[in-house]
Amino acid sequence: MTRRLAQIAATPALALSLVFSAPLMASADNHGAAIETTVTAKELPGKKQTETGLYITAAESGALLDRRDDVVLIDVRSPEETMLVGYPGAADVNIPFKLIDPTHPFNAKKGRYEMMQNPSFIPAAKAYIQAADPEAVLIMCRSGGRSAQAVDALTAAGLDLPLYSVVDGFEGDKSDAGKRSVNGWKNAGLDWTYKVREGYWPAAE
Repeated sequence: MTRRLAQIAATPALALSLVFSAPLMASADNHGAAIETTVTAKELPGKKQTETGLYITAAESGALLDRRDDVVLIDVRSPEETMLVGYPGAADVNIPFKLIDPTHPFNAKKGRYEMMQNPSFIPAAKAYIQAADPEAVLIMCRSGGRSAQAVDALTAAGLDLPLYSVVDGFEGDKSDAGKRSVNGWKNAGLDWTYKVREGYWPAAE
């Protein structure tokens, strides 16, 4: 099943459950082949490490998705982020791991409003993945923290297939100047859009 057909086929199941740049190695070119990346756990901070120990960079993800249609990319940022910050056309679906807390508690230390766990994340992600039936799943957030948490949550929920955390995410890590200009999907010059396509938010269908 192609990645586009997987998106279409998975949408009804998701709607029900949500009622609420280093090149890749040659082995990544073939369907079902192992995915080889340049990332190891020892070079990552603890908050970006996962139980599965499977990691990939945004640049590697872009190259992989160009070559294979049996791998899906799940955007786990909040819907507000996808609409206001944008997203890559290569992403299959937005299933947020966390949501903006509607009570808007403010974290003065971090200088931001808090987020809350999305109670529909596990059933929604499992429904999408089961319908799409990919060989592997790439999980991506802003900069690699939430994606690692999402991978661990899905692993704990019994999902048994390769789950890769995209370690630098869509926007990348911060530079010494506090700008997200170090790495990440956008900084790799990969495709990006600010126009949300129909079906990207399955909960809204």
